[in-house]
Amino acid sequence: MTTICICGGGSLGHVVAGYLGAKENVKVNILTRKPDAWRSSIEIFTPENRTVFSHLNIVSQNAEEVVADADIVILCLPGYAIKDELFKIRPFVKRGAFVGTVFSSTGFFFEALNIFDESVHLWGFQRVPFIARTREYGRSASLLGYKAAHSIAIENCDNKEKFRLLIEALFDRPVRLLNNHYEASFTNSNPILHPARLYSLFCDWNENVYYDHQFLFYEEWNNSASDYLISLDRELFAVLEKLPVAKGFLVPILEYYEAFDAESLTKKINSIDGFKGIKAPMIHNGKGWQPDLRSRYFQEDFMYGLRYIYETAHKIGVYVPTVDKIFTWGINMSKRVDK
Repeated sequence: MTTICICGGGSLGHVVAGYLGAKENVKVNILTRKPDAWRSSIEIFTPENRTVFSHLNIVSQNAEEVVADADIVILCLPGYAIKDELFKIRPFVKRGAFVGTVFSSTGFFFEALNIFDESVHLWGFQRVPFIARTREYGRSASLLGYKAAHSIAIENCDNKEKFRLLIEALFDRPVRLLNNHYEASFTNSNPILHPARLYSLFCDWNENVYYDHQFLFYEEWNNSASDYLISLDRELFAVLEKLPVAKGFLVPILEYYEAFDAESLTKKINSIDGFKGIKAPMIHNGKGWQPDLRSRYFQEDFMYGLRYIYETAHKIGVYVPTVDKIFTWGINMSKRVDK
């Protein structure tokens, strides 16, 4: 019997709990701030029009109650919650347990390697395993899409292959083992995609500036945003060249979007169906539209995304002027919420 503790009650927490809880010889515990809102079972709706019912072993806000017997811990949390959650569970994680995350680019490994000793195995997905949406909190959720395959990093572990095979069996997809946590932690998705667009939209903004409409994040994406994204991507790859990562583990942004310059990248991003209708993080305060500095675009993608590229570049001595400029601007913008 494998006991798995899911930390976090968001959409991914619901779906991962329901998906794994339906497996034979698996018990699922939930660590959440709102245990009373959960039932003892959860219902998951899949893209194949199946409904999966899973029993939950324990749902609690008491970390000891759900973590102490867990063989695997999976954090399904945003970047800003990871460090505190790791400190919360640390006293109760048993020796030899695997503590991991559904998405590594929000800084999980950078925090976990400082918090845990080598008796705790650390692991993380390079990208989220599911597209998920909560239907009714603590009761049901929709699994909207799967990845064709997964990539994971594992640290502090001698028998990585055994655990890779276990994750492959639990998630029913091929799993590729990355060389190290850098290959899971550094990505040219949200940590540079969102900051590039936000800077192009709001770099000259101040509290006295109002906009007449809420921008479409991708459909109104422009060449300025593409220029910043290409530059951030180039600087990220300059950092990666100095790290022990495999060549080709990450595809450059132009290659990924099948573009060759800023203009062709803009046209591609403007045309992606899955991006249509997504609005920029903005709020209307009676006078007009302004950036929503409390949104996760500001509060997550700078401090818990771009930050790790920024800090690593400075630690190893790589010149990253665009990262410096946009990261510093983003942090200063996110701090304005307290004013």
